[in-house]
Amino acid sequence: MPRLSLSTWSIHRPLGLGYGPADDGIGRLVPDQDEPGSHSLLAVPSRMAAHGVNTLEICHFHFPSTDQSYLDELRTSLDEAGVELFSILIDAGDITAEDMTQRDADLDWIREWLDVAGGCGASHARIIAGQTDVEGTAHGDWRDHPVIRMSADHLKMLAAYGQDCGVQVITENFRALTKRPEQVLAILDLCEEQVGLCADYGNYGGPTKYDDLTAILPYADSIHAKPEYPNGVMDRTDFNRCLDLSRDARFDGPYSLIFEGSSGEWDHLNEIRDVVKAYV
Repeated sequence: MPRLSLSTWSIHRPLGLGYGPADDGIGRLVPDQDEPGSHSLLAVPSRMAAHGVNTLEICHFHFPSTDQSYLDELRTSLDEAGVELFSILIDAGDITAEDMTQRDADLDWIREWLDVAGGCGASHARIIAGQTDVEGTAHGDWRDHPVIRMSADHLKMLAAYGQDCGVQVITENFRALTKRPEQVLAILDLCEEQVGLCADYGNYGGPTKYDDLTAILPYADSIHAKPEYPNGVMDRTDFNRCLDLSRDARFDGPYSLIFEGSSGEWDHLNEIRDVVKAYV
């Protein structure tokens, strides 16, 4: 069902602290910024519900803890606000890294976050398909490219692990390996419907933007509805064109409102919400 959603990326500044692994290697998360924000993650569900948005995506680095006790608190705050946790955005790791030791470490780390996604009740987790740039490499069918095949093999492996956690793995047109729609479609085809897609309006641009989005939107399980702000003003023509393409593709999932500015987050999110509401 088409519905409004929010990514915690859009309120990154109000959330303030991001969290990364501690140096002691025992799984603790510690702040990687000096100043706390005005929001806590546990308060986000009630705040967003007050703005008429009832589906949420959480970036992995916004979790202050992955202890099950904290995940239970998060589930309670979601339930009390009537908010669906659609996905965890696993925003690091390279499943196509050339160095095998690094790649295996990243795969293990992503599995840990799939455990977290299951533990806090997320139905999906977004995994980056790869950060290897293969543009310009001689190829015939992208499905035959070794890096594309590696990405698909690892995504399928992670999808099987995610299924055991109750989590559907999706990927995104995000980072180097999926910079072209042909690459996205080749990976999805090799994944044999085991892996879904988040389509991000803002990750394609230039003269082929609308053709590129048209190619991938029929496969989208979720959309990052990200408008452009030339000169600080929303480009409504571009944004509506992207939304029209989504409707033409019969998109039937959450439109996650994405704002990337440095101030006035909730005011801008309300503006984005009011445009997207016509499509849900």
